[in-house]
Amino acid sequence: MARGSRPVSLDAPRGRSGIISRNPQPSRDRFGRFSESFARGMGTSGFLIGMTIFVVVWLMWNSLMPVAWQFDPRATNFTLLTLILSLQASYAAPLILLAQNRQDDRDRVQIEQDRQRAERNLADTEYLAREIVALRMALTEVTSEVVTKDTLRHELKALLEQLDTRLSPDDGGDGADARDTSFDRPVERRP
Repeated sequence: MARGSRPVSLDAPRGRSGIISRNPQPSRDRFGRFSESFARGMGTSGFLIGMTIFVVVWLMWNSLMPVAWQFDPRATNFTLLTLILSLQASYAAPLILLAQNRQDDRDRVQIEQDRQRAERNLADTEYLAREIVALRMALTEVTSEVVTKDTLRHELKALLEQLDTRLSPDDGGDGADARDTSFDRPVERRP
């Protein structure tokens, strides 16, 4: 039978003839979730109370009922009950261990994420600390170089007096007419 004899369908991927031919793989995650729910259920007080009631009813039924109604008599030391409890324990232990392994994996991932977050926080904190130090240094440099209005007025008055002393011998006067007293007035700010 030649492969080329079938018509090519462009609406399905090559090598698959449809959903029917697919082999579904059992999900490991589904089994892991089942084991976690089983372990979570076995760890509850409801399970312990239910199991205790089950065993007490079993023992009372097989001890107090007529021999014809007993399915696991006391004479055989409750063999069926022992077998059921052993079977439950043999399945419960691996399922609980599997659930613990999955929880360990999640914890390991969470610890790694917490470590990365802590490293980012530390880097951000160090960056902010460096920026604050740089701002403080820049602020101290600026404040040491800041010229206040009073200092500026004082310097300008000193320069004006020097100019007055230079002008007074040249023009023969005292230089009071050339002097502008606008520096003595406070500076008004305009909006």
